[in-house]
Amino acid sequence: MLNIYKTAEDGSIKKLPKIETNTWVDLVNPTPEEIKTVVQGTKIPENLIIKMLDKEELPRIDHEDEATLIVIDVPIVEDKKNKTKYATMPLGIITNKGYLVTVALEQAEVLNDIRNNKIKTLFTAKKTRFIIQLLYRVSVSYVKYLNLINDGIEAREKILVKSTSNEALLNLMNIQKSLVYFVTSLKANDLILEKLAKGTVLNLYTEDLNLLEDAIIESKQGIETANIYREILSSVSDTYATVISNNLNGIMKFLAGITIVSTIPTMIASFMGMNVPLGGIADNGFALYIIIGVAFILAIVIAVILKKKGML
Repeated sequence: MLNIYKTAEDGSIKKLPKIETNTWVDLVNPTPEEIKTVVQGTKIPENLIIKMLDKEELPRIDHEDEATLIVIDVPIVEDKKNKTKYATMPLGIITNKGYLVTVALEQAEVLNDIRNNKIKTLFTAKKTRFIIQLLYRVSVSYVKYLNLINDGIEAREKILVKSTSNEALLNLMNIQKSLVYFVTSLKANDLILEKLAKGTVLNLYTEDLNLLEDAIIESKQGIETANIYREILSSVSDTYATVISNNLNGIMKFLAGITIVSTIPTMIASFMGMNVPLGGIADNGFALYIIIGVAFILAIVIAVILKKKGML
């Protein structure tokens, strides 16, 4: 998908039918024809765009001819239905003279605010400022997703005591994997931000540098928060395993107690059913009721004893 945007005179982002100077070219899982169109319109080396079609591309800074490629990882929701599984994907930002191109395998939510005109101080002609603002929003988006992850952890803590199903455990595993992705990507992004702050990749003005410092602060906060949540989740997972083990032990103790109690009437009935002389009780008209009563009383006594010992 190929979309072309440019800041209008009123400050809003407008779509354009074709590539012009000072435009933002938004490429999402582009076709060969769209890549060719962008290469011809921006003079950006095709190789830089094709590199971004690899989902395993790592955050880095690359140069080719007069074009500069900045690769960062952005957070995405993998499980669109339940929103319990998050991951990251590479987003390429390419600049070349009067053009700015972003490339990703799928739509990055972090770019939606730009597409939907929710950022009023963003201008496609100011490419360095555009890039810094985008990096800042990426850092902020990690914190946003981490807050959602924390909400998910707290929600699952409430069902740990009663739950013995695998679903909650799988959800915790998904959250744990998400945190691993986030920590790895945040650390890699932080290195990119630190390198950009040196001013050797982009020409930074004072305002740009201040915003970049804010992005670095948000990134480091995200790393620290993700690590804290990993420790919390590890503790929750251990607690979850212990609770499940205790629940199962309680169930097994209860079943064992019921088995013992129900065995008493069975044993008495077995003894009385043997083909041997039973003495005077055999001639008693109330023998059946006596046997049932004795079995019932013994079962009650055993049940009381087991209850006191915590087995029922």
